[in-house]
Amino acid sequence: MASVLLASNRGPVSYSVRDDGTLDTRRGGGGLVSGLSAVSSQGSAGETLWVCAALGDGDREAVRRGVAEPGVRMLDIDPETYADAYNGIANSVLWFLHHHLYEIPREPVFDAAFRRRWESYRRYNRAFAEALAEAADDGAVVLVQDYHLALVPGMLRELRPDLRIGHFTHTPWADSAYARMVPRDIWEELVWGMLGADELGFHTPLWGAAFMSSASMDTMSGTAMASFPAGSPWRGVEHRRGPGPGPKRTTDVVARPLGVDGDDLRALAHRPEVDDRLARLRAEVGDRRTIVRVDRTELSKNILRGLMAYRELLTAHPEWRDRVVHLASAYPSRQDLESYRTYTASVVALAEEINAEFGTADWQPVLLSVEDDFTRSLAAYRLADVALVNPVRDGMNLVAKEIPVVSDAGCALVLSREAGAYEELREDAITVNPFDVTETAEALHRALSMPAGERAERTKRLAAAATALPPQRWFLDQLESLRNR
Repeated sequence: MASVLLASNRGPVSYSVRDDGTLDTRRGGGGLVSGLSAVSSQGSAGETLWVCAALGDGDREAVRRGVAEPGVRMLDIDPETYADAYNGIANSVLWFLHHHLYEIPREPVFDAAFRRRWESYRRYNRAFAEALAEAADDGAVVLVQDYHLALVPGMLRELRPDLRIGHFTHTPWADSAYARMVPRDIWEELVWGMLGADELGFHTPLWGAAFMSSASMDTMSGTAMASFPAGSPWRGVEHRRGPGPGPKRTTDVVARPLGVDGDDLRALAHRPEVDDRLARLRAEVGDRRTIVRVDRTELSKNILRGLMAYRELLTAHPEWRDRVVHLASAYPSRQDLESYRTYTASVVALAEEINAEFGTADWQPVLLSVEDDFTRSLAAYRLADVALVNPVRDGMNLVAKEIPVVSDAGCALVLSREAGAYEELREDAITVNPFDVTETAEALHRALSMPAGERAERTKRLAAAATALPPQRWFLDQLESLRNR
């Protein structure tokens, strides 16, 4: 039994089967892993449990063999159910809704096939809720992560009303206009699943306000609405299911902007292998200025318009030709979905067009890497004169925070106003409308032209804001808040 539990689709460890049949174990990285380590350190051994899904054949084989890392429980969910829940609903419906990515004349389509996949999403969430209910001590704290597990709080509340449950959404939340596209019974199920939590966390007040708006009566039926008092504060939002008198529960809706661990990130960025890669990049770039971007090839990251803006920069300001290089890292993402494969191919094609149009024998304008290569990304961070972060909609975007922390000589940040990080960083960034290619091109010109002293001062302030709430503190704040209820 555990007193602190964390639930997420992806866990802190993954397995693969070697040629000889033995299992190879790989530890995960990133904010969730380091944050859970901080949570784990608050209790004795055995008190903390991370519940996650088996993502591949190696993970499932580990579950079947009874192989388990201490403090981790991996769920072997039926592969078809998992595929429907993860790709069919979480990534193809909820992700598109929350990021406002649908091509409205064609999508979305809520038909019988959608409802079949939604039933898989229910089963997937039910598996997590039952595992958490079974493993939790009386009054335990449960931290549920992200849109994959939006139904878990409500299901878990029914199974274990004694638990203190938090849910954090790492994406934006759909505005009411998008919420109204979803069949009402499905949207109600989603909202009431979320409201099973004692605390709902979002990266910015904007996303929390969007949730509250979409949970109001214009997106819910008259017999099942969230009743939010007019002018209710962020903390202590009362709600009840159904009109008129009846029992009420309180859910705190809070903004917790996730930051980065500056010391850890700088240590990673100065490892010998990063130094080696940095030397190679410097040899390619020469004495030219650099514009750096690092993204997954998510449709929301707006890589294509970023490349268009760079092309327009070279057209409108020819003085930058042969004086700047765009270092772009585009990690392949969700390549099992056709729309993502097509998008990735378009990114590669546009980069090649720019190189063909402007490149010379001695200068390649775009150095694009379409690989999962964190070492190259860290080297590019250090080399950055300008960081370009222009998503069309993003829950937070940690790259906007990471580059100023790591950049060797300081960097100017060109930042989309639709990134979650915008509110924290806007004063020292050059902010842009992510749809306005011309504005973004002029912002790149301004960033490249920024005096070194101004750039250094802005970088210091950006780095201070970026490290204000590192993952360990971010997790512990949630844990403390729930323990104090």
